[in-house]
Amino acid sequence: MTRDDPDGGRKQALPAVAAIAERIVLAAAALALVVLGFFFLAAALMAGAVLAGVVLIRLWWLQRRIRKAEEAQYLTTEYTGVDRERPPGPRLPPGG
Repeated sequence: MTRDDPDGGRKQALPAVAAIAERIVLAAAALALVVLGFFFLAAALMAGAVLAGVVLIRLWWLQRRIRKAEEAQYLTTEYTGVDRERPPGPRLPPGG
């Protein structure tokens, strides 16, 4: 055996069947947690989007109601000005 021999180091035994089964179970559990986390994140994002939409609609509705109340505060109408001709004579009796 020489220094350049790649097989000259310590040999490791193959893992037991129980260790392989344990690794498979742990990998499956890790994968299940990743998938569960993904769906939890998706549900949380959707709930946040719905909540944000409800808040925005509520704010819009309040602004609309305030704007309508401000518009109703003042009485507005249309009118037409009529110019009359002056009467030909004075309105007071003479010497009065």
